[in-house]
Amino acid sequence: MKLLRYGPDGQEKPGMLDASGTIRDLSGVIPDLAGEALSAAGLAKIAALDPASLPAVPGNPRLGPPTTGMKNLICIGLNYADHAAETGAPVPKEPIVFLKSLGALCGPNDDVIIPKNSVKADWEVELCIIIGTKAKCVSEEAALDHVAGYALGNDVSEREWQIERGGAWDKGKGCDTFGPVGPWLVTKDEIPDPQNLTMFCEVDGKRYQNGSTRTMIFGVKTIVSYVSHMITLHPGDVIFTGTPPGVGLGVKPAPVFLKAGQTMHLGIQGLGEQTQKTVAYAAA
Repeated sequence: MKLLRYGPDGQEKPGMLDASGTIRDLSGVIPDLAGEALSAAGLAKIAALDPASLPAVPGNPRLGPPTTGMKNLICIGLNYADHAAETGAPVPKEPIVFLKSLGALCGPNDDVIIPKNSVKADWEVELCIIIGTKAKCVSEEAALDHVAGYALGNDVSEREWQIERGGAWDKGKGCDTFGPVGPWLVTKDEIPDPQNLTMFCEVDGKRYQNGSTRTMIFGVKTIVSYVSHMITLHPGDVIFTGTPPGVGLGVKPAPVFLKAGQTMHLGIQGLGEQTQKTVAYAAA
């Protein structure tokens, strides 16, 4: 299934995409794509529905993040061997774990705000894991039992703040709108091998990233198990799993960074595509 949330920011309703690409309203069946709805039993209840029996949603509504109610927005750094090579960093011996602010989360096609005084904003197409049931100290063998599905994400980053300003990476990762996720939560039955998905990212029509989850250093099972030993995972939690080469920081002979007025377009096989416009920071 492809599950989604549609409507104005903060007023999203749950929905599903039917075989014809029509959004069907799930708000009469579940309160939202959160909590119990993301469990195996909750997803089975939705899967048993006849999409044609659900109200069709007219027009082309805004899509929000495909899950809500999360407690954690977790990221894995330098998790692609070829991306580590382009940055000149050694291959990590264990997953590098950091957090994005929950305030970074936004819809897949929402504008991305270039923060005030930002000089090195960058893009990162990533496979996201959506947690379905609470996971604490789980084994790799049991890890997928706690996964509801997968989504496309853009781990937007401010490299100067991340690398040059001291302290943790979180500084350059948690800005408002720096976490587009969606368009859909694709249930794991539709993605039998998350370690074999092609992915891309373009900026103003130029393709910079053209990779595959095959080059991930730590796979989905390892990541869920590893993180669950340090951070209890809850339904709706999102884990960004790292990016392939081609980020702006790695462009040779000189890095390329985002500025206001540009367009990012990215996608992952089976998980859909996103398009974001970059806009300048404006004081509230």
